[in-house]
Amino acid sequence: MGGARGMALRAYHSAVMRGAWTTTMTTSNAGVMTAVRWANDALSSRAYATHTRVGVGSGFHGVRSFIRGDGGAEHGGVRASTAARAPTREGARDDGARGGVQFPLSRLQRPYVTKTTMNEKNTVKSSSASSAYSAAAYDDNSDSATANLQAKLAKKDTYMLFHPQYDLRQVENVKPAHRTPIHVRDYLAYGAVQLARWGFDKITGYTPNKQLTTDAWLLRFIFLETVAGVPGMVGAMLRHMMSLRTLKRDHGWIHTLLEEAENERMHLLTFLKLREPGLTFRLAVLGAQGVFFNAFFMAYIVSPRTCHRFVGYLEEEAVRTYTHALHDIDSDGPASEWARTPAPMLAIKYWRMPEDATVRDVVVAVRADEASHSHVNHTLSSMGIRQTNPFHVGHTELPENFVEPPAGFVPEHCR
Repeated sequence: MGGARGMALRAYHSAVMRGAWTTTMTTSNAGVMTAVRWANDALSSRAYATHTRVGVGSGFHGVRSFIRGDGGAEHGGVRASTAARAPTREGARDDGARGGVQFPLSRLQRPYVTKTTMNEKNTVKSSSASSAYSAAAYDDNSDSATANLQAKLAKKDTYMLFHPQYDLRQVENVKPAHRTPIHVRDYLAYGAVQLARWGFDKITGYTPNKQLTTDAWLLRFIFLETVAGVPGMVGAMLRHMMSLRTLKRDHGWIHTLLEEAENERMHLLTFLKLREPGLTFRLAVLGAQGVFFNAFFMAYIVSPRTCHRFVGYLEEEAVRTYTHALHDIDSDGPASEWARTPAPMLAIKYWRMPEDATVRDVVVAVRADEASHSHVNHTLSSMGIRQTNPFHVGHTELPENFVEPPAGFVPEHCR
């Protein structure tokens, strides 16, 4: 075994003397050392006795082939076992799919390139942000390598979770809808929403027939969004903990609920670009969040389905509120200025709106989001807690009657 390692080291020194530094540019030293480590692993006693029958000559051939850049890790004789096979550059990302050995995390976090990609810059093909790491140029002393990596990762130019992107001409036609209560939990959820709305309207002096100023609308929007961002986070957190506690999968609910929570928070941050509330308002938000968070937390532990129905009805009311706001904007009232006011840049980037988008366009997009949340939560409420979430990542379809489940999907409790 010691002789094989010595031969591998001699091959390394021979490669350097033959000009491997020039051939493999700045990556040769790391590449050859990696080949030596692979050869040592392949010739270790465990791999040799259990999985492979690798000879000294084949090990040397693997090092020599890697230096030449012709895939020595695959052609150097280390073929007999996936446990002893060296990780290929193409299979470094997916250990389970290819059966290879995964690169250490520290190596995946750095830009890495092979001689082929240095000579043929247009051959790099990346299907995800993680694969961009393995395809970018590796040069610790080069600013261009970092720039290339950032350019590849810029294709996913946001850290936000997935959220729908709308054709404003289509979502312009979103109209309020209502799901008729059927079961006892439905009546409880609907009654709680109506009671909360009645109390809030009384305190704020709001009526559906009253025209509000832009400041009054913003205060209402901001307060409601601080409440609307709570249920998704609470539901995702509790389902996450249940998955850990029961050692079972979640069936895809957590991600959708986190998307909802972040989407509501982005509504809040967008409206804060138009108005900054005062101290009294902030104290009211603090109190409301403390009460609602704990109440929803306890209720979700007792009956998740009732809580999702509650959110479905709550979002129905949000659609009505934003429809009223749009009516005010389109009339000659004080809110009509929003039809001409430019949208905040945050909103333009988040919803990928045209550069000339207005605040009215933002309200249209927010209303569509609220309709989508009602659609999702009414569906989740009708599902069993172990039923797979039909709203996969990238799902953007919003049916006209958004209070009904997606077309072709039958929730467990609707069968």
